[in-house]
Amino acid sequence: MSEVILKSAEQRELMRISGQLLAKVFAMLDGFVRPGISTMDINDQVEAFIVEELQARPASKGQYGFQYALNTSPNEVICHGVPSKSVILKGTDIINLDITLEKHGYIADSSKMYVMPEAPFLARKLVKDTYDAMWLGIKEVRPGARLGDVGFAIQSFAEKQGYSVVREYCGHGIGEEMHEEPQVLHYGMRNTGLELQEGMTFTIEPMINQGTSRGKTKKDGWTVVTRDKKLSAQWEHTVLVTATGYEVLTLREEERELI
Repeated sequence: MSEVILKSAEQRELMRISGQLLAKVFAMLDGFVRPGISTMDINDQVEAFIVEELQARPASKGQYGFQYALNTSPNEVICHGVPSKSVILKGTDIINLDITLEKHGYIADSSKMYVMPEAPFLARKLVKDTYDAMWLGIKEVRPGARLGDVGFAIQSFAEKQGYSVVREYCGHGIGEEMHEEPQVLHYGMRNTGLELQEGMTFTIEPMINQGTSRGKTKKDGWTVVTRDKKLSAQWEHTVLVTATGYEVLTLREEERELI
């Protein structure tokens, strides 16, 4: 296992810049995502905005051979959904948009759920509960806490609501590379796992399913769907461990009252 990289004050500031640029991408998407557009339309809009408006780089494009600026994961797709002209958003859909952005050599990673106007109650509840689970995990972050505390907070809340937590995919350290140490599991036991230190940067990105936690990868080699075809939701932020707690580097404007 490679070493966890503690970010210097200068590196933290560069990651802050990337994180706030990424927040602007979601602010743009808030007025763009709607029924009737394709997931490829979303991809093209995101890539143009990152490159032309923000003078930055969509970090997922070319990573591990992936060809797009983001992952688009609707309904039963757990993660890694591939943009397509043939996938058109319907009024009842929920969809996760997962975007990475690199500026000045440092990467930020975040995802947000978008709920279409006619999405059913249980779909909306899953989206909200997954968001709350992510924040419960984030609020465990402080020097001296352990990664198991983060996973426990997420898992115990999600399971209390009757959901399952996806175990095959997890959060990760991030900085100059998209995926660094440590791995951040979204399940676990308190007082176990790596002890958190000031300067660590990593993602917290729980994937919560209505039914089984198990998924399968489609023939495209990327898209992971629930085995029982029930809905899945995910939210993600990039988090810095500060001297006294945490800072959400990808915080969006509408979330500022949560801090």
